[in-house]
Amino acid sequence: MNDKETYVLVHSAWLGGWQWKNVSDILKEKGHTVITPDLPGHGNNSSTPTNITMDDYVKTITTILDKQMEPVVLVGHSFNGITVSRVAELRPHKVKKLVYLTAFLLRNGESFLGTVQSFKDSKAVENFYFSEDKTHALVKEEEIQNAFAHDIPKEAFDAAKAFIVPEPVAPLMYELQITAKNYGQIPKYYIECTEDRAIPLTAQRAMYKGNVKKSYTLNSSHTPNFSQPEKVAEILIELLSEY
Repeated sequence: MNDKETYVLVHSAWLGGWQWKNVSDILKEKGHTVITPDLPGHGNNSSTPTNITMDDYVKTITTILDKQMEPVVLVGHSFNGITVSRVAELRPHKVKKLVYLTAFLLRNGESFLGTVQSFKDSKAVENFYFSEDKTHALVKEEEIQNAFAHDIPKEAFDAAKAFIVPEPVAPLMYELQITAKNYGQIPKYYIECTEDRAIPLTAQRAMYKGNVKKSYTLNSSHTPNFSQPEKVAEILIELLSEY
């Protein structure tokens, strides 16, 4: 087994590739290659939210995968579990392992907006709203930390807050298209977060039970990449030995 891998880490809604810095640094110190792209409209990508679709997200990642000589470990956080599922469907030969970090692991035909309607006790869903022109989605500012990152210091959260961006609406409505032939052949892993106030633990387990090769547990909020980056990196390295 090649013990040096390439990880493609896909950020959550509202954030950007920057969210992975601490995890990425640890993986790189271990000799791995790490790619942390900004999806359109996020991070350093300034595309206008009005025009962004799920196809734009997917193309960003497939373009990266097409440049890789070997299959990668593809990781999706939160909403972009949907994105990595679609990418895996289109490029199954480019994905060695598929990892969901407290993410949406949906079935064929399901969507983010349809799925969250069944969530109970989600601070993110309770405080979720659309802009007046219905082009992007937000979470009430006063509840963002409580919903996503209650276990990191307020000072650290406030420093990151300036980089939070509106989330385009069109990808949130996308109905996932996957098949057993392509997506179904890829080994899948789930990292559940027991203190998550955005995707409740019951919802996480309902999504991944019977659908993954192995699950891992972190006693963390929705953003362990900030609160427990060492443990996230440790799991990502550990699952390399899973076959």
